[in-house]
This record gives sequence, structure tokens and C-alpha cells, in this order.
Amino acid sequence: MTTSYDDPRRWWALAALGLAVLTLGFDITIMNVALPTIATELEVGTDGLQWMVNAYVLVIAGLMLTCGALGDRYGRRRLLLIGLGLFGISSAIAAWADSAALVIAARGVMGVDAAILMPVAFAVLAALFGPSERGKAVSVLVMGLGVGIPLGPIIGGYLLEHFWWGSIFLINLPIALVGAIAIAVLLPESRDPSPRRPDIGGAVLSTVGLTSLVYGVIEAPTRGWSDPVTVGAITAGLLVLAGFAAWELRVREPMIDLHLFARPQFLWASVAGVLVTFGMLGLLFVVPQYLQFVAGHDPLATGIRLLPLIGGLVVGAPTGERLAARVGYRVPVSAGLAVLAAGVGVGAATDVASGYGFVAAWLAIAGLGIGMALAPAMDAVLDALPTEQAGSGTAITMTLRQTGGALGVALLGSLLAEGYTGRVDTAGLPAAAAAAARESIAGALTAAARIGEPSLAVSANAAYLHGMSLVLIATAVTAGVSALLTGWLLPGEPSPDSEEGRQSPEATSVPDNDAR
Repeated sequence: MTTSYDDPRRWWALAALGLAVLTLGFDITIMNVALPTIATELEVGTDGLQWMVNAYVLVIAGLMLTCGALGDRYGRRRLLLIGLGLFGISSAIAAWADSAALVIAARGVMGVDAAILMPVAFAVLAALFGPSERGKAVSVLVMGLGVGIPLGPIIGGYLLEHFWWGSIFLINLPIALVGAIAIAVLLPESRDPSPRRPDIGGAVLSTVGLTSLVYGVIEAPTRGWSDPVTVGAITAGLLVLAGFAAWELRVREPMIDLHLFARPQFLWASVAGVLVTFGMLGLLFVVPQYLQFVAGHDPLATGIRLLPLIGGLVVGAPTGERLAARVGYRVPVSAGLAVLAAGVGVGAATDVASGYGFVAAWLAIAGLGIGMALAPAMDAVLDALPTEQAGSGTAITMTLRQTGGALGVALLGSLLAEGYTGRVDTAGLPAAAAAAARESIAGALTAAARIGEPSLAVSANAAYLHGMSLVLIATAVTAGVSALLTGWLLPGEPSPDSEEGRQSPEATSVPDNDAR
């Protein structure tokens, strides 16, 4: 049997892929609610906790380009099974780890799985589904990944209330096992039928450059943007990536085809995906802290109150897909960005007296915009790619999203910190309490309770809301400008170049006896 657009197993295979990316989504955020418990149980300091979160992001960004190219060359199903195997093993190690170093290492290996699964899962769709069905398939994966991210705090909060901290990792094991069995049985193998020679130089340069760049971006909010480590890492990363681009343009058989950026559909759909991710991560950076610290909800209740964002995304993704099928990509992508801008713009008016109904409404609007824009943007990327290059091409846009998302969180985090620190009133407080209050709202509320100063808590809440408003305004402006740019520059219909360059599904498939 060969991979084809009429394979009856393709929808079951899509369900398996959706389950896998759902896990990746909540693994991005599930750690956040568990950090206080892990800090106590393993006696971990702030630096160690930060690296438990950042090791995952750093490995994803550093390896995604390489993993996408490997899937094209050696087989996407094979690479997915390897990734899910690593995911299960590393999750088990993290669950029973007795040191911070082991948890950090396990999270890094989980990042390898994410670096494989994100681009390869989307690349498989190009071989399984024809243009008429691919939009629906893309919207399923976008919903899986998008829904998983805000589900992290809900799942994590429930598990921490009922089990030990390692359960947040152990939940991955049955999902990885079911996903691996389903992919092995249901997903036909697909790869580039004429693979290029391995581009070792490109793999090394891209990994080193992206890792250095993202490391600098991650460290910037803590160390400061002018710190020598931050400046050195970002500068080194940019220089190495410039060398990577020069290498890819010169080498005879490059790992990725940078000429894809000459296609307006690929370029502007990728840009739209980055900017939607920027908006979503901006929301998920500030809103959970607002719900937990200002509104006073516990982690589980905080996660549950993010459900309107999920609901909006679940409605928005298929809506965007249907619009794209009728009127092309430009309308749903630009409209989704405009809806996102409107939602977070309204959210910037949130104050201490705002009820949850108001917050739920603008979260739902923002989620609707995210879903409307992200699903057709990813479909447009896939449509602009020759099927045999779907892995490496998708890896480019996914890497841009991860790197842009990390940069966005760092920039928005700095904006939040500046807005908060400039407004919190620490006059007359003991030095230790004042320092804790200026560092974060969590520190301010703890200090206020310890020294019996309710006025400090009131000031900290107002200061945080001021910082959150600045972040949401910046996000709204970014999304609004992005809506205008994509409305102007993103082609409304499939690119003729992509149709000419795309090979038939039979050209990218392999027989079952070879795949198995």
C-alpha cells in the first residue's frame, strides 16, 4: 500500500497526531503550576526552576530545523515513533527524579520529541490530505496544540491537588504509548523520494545559532538586555545564523531551501503564524498571574478560568478553515489578527473592579481570533511547499514561531516588569520587603502578609494591572499592524509556484514492506 489522498486510514492517523500535539501543548505550560511544589520537594533555587522550563524551549528551538529535514530524508513516521519513544522514557525519568539536574535533563530530552513532532506532524498532512481536505486537517492539529497550552494549568492543578508532583510527567506515558501504537498502525510512511545528502554543516550551524540566540533571549528578562551574557549570546547567535544562511545558499544540497522565502505565500503566512503565537503567549504570560495573584484563585481554578480562551480557539480554527476554503487565505488570517487585536485591546481596560464575566468575554474573543488566523496560516505554509520538502519547510516556520514566541515573552516580560516596578509603592517598607515587592507581585503579596501591610497588596495589584495593560496594548498594536500587513501582502489564493512544484502523493510515498 502507498500513501495517498484517498487512504481511508488518514482521519484515524490524524486523530493520533492530534493526541500527540495535544500533549506537547500542555507540556509547554504544565510545569508553571508545579514549580512551587518542586522547589520545596527537591530544594531547588530560582535558577534551577527557570531551567526546568527553559531547557524544553531551548532544545525545541535549536533542533527543529534539523529534525524537519531528517523526517523528509529518513521517513516521517519513523521519526515520529522515535520522538514518542524518547518522550515516554524522559517523562518516566522526570516523574521519579530525585534531583533538579535530572529533571532539567529529562525536560531537555522532551524538547527533542517536541522538535521532532511539531514540524513532522504538520508535514505528514501534506502527504495524507489533498488541498480540499488539508485545511480541515490543519485546523485539527492547530486546535490540539492551541487547546493543550491553556490546558496545562488545569491538568497540572488537578494532579497536584490529588497526587505527587511527578504525576505531571507520568500522565505523558499512556498518551505516548497510545499515540505510538496508533501512528505505527495507521500512519503510512512518507519521505522525500530523492533525498539530498546530509547537510552536516547546516545542521551544526543552525543548532548552535538558534540555541545561542534563544538562550540570550531567555536570559534577558533576568540578567537585563545590556548584560554581557545576554548581548554576547544574542550577538553570537545572530552571527552564526548569518553564517548558516550563507552556507545554505552556497552548498549544493542544503538542509533547507531558503529560496522558499521568495514565495510571498510562504513568507507572509509564516510571519502571520509568528505574530499570532506572539499574541497567544503574551496572553498566557500575563493572564494566569492576574487570575492567581490579583483575583485570588488557586492554580486549578485559574486554569479553569482560561477555558473561554480554549472555547474561542476551538470555534475559531474551523471557522478560519471554512473561510479559507471559500475566499482564500488572506481574509481569515487578517480577520483573525484583527479579532485578536480587538480582544486584547478590550482586555487592556481590565481593572481591580472587573468581574470574571468581562475577562471571560475578551478571552473568548482573543481565542476566536487566534484560531481563525493560525489554522489557515499553517495551511497556507503547507500549500506553498513541495510535498517532498514539507518537513524542512514546516520546520522553518515552526522554528520562527518558537523563536519569535520566546522573544515576545522576553520583551513583554520586560514591559510588564517595568510597568509593575514603576507603580508599586514601597515607601516606608523594610529593605527586604521592599526588594521582594519590587521583584514581583508574588513577592509583594507574600511580604504584605508577612509584615501586615494590606496597603502593599493593594498597591501591588494596581501596579500589576498597569503592567498587564501595557502588555495587552502592545499585543493589540502588534496584532492590528499584522492584520493590515497580511491583508495587503498575503496572497489570497494558492501560489502558482507551489502548485507547479508540488509532486503527487505517490511520488512521496514508500511501500508498506519498506516502511515497516
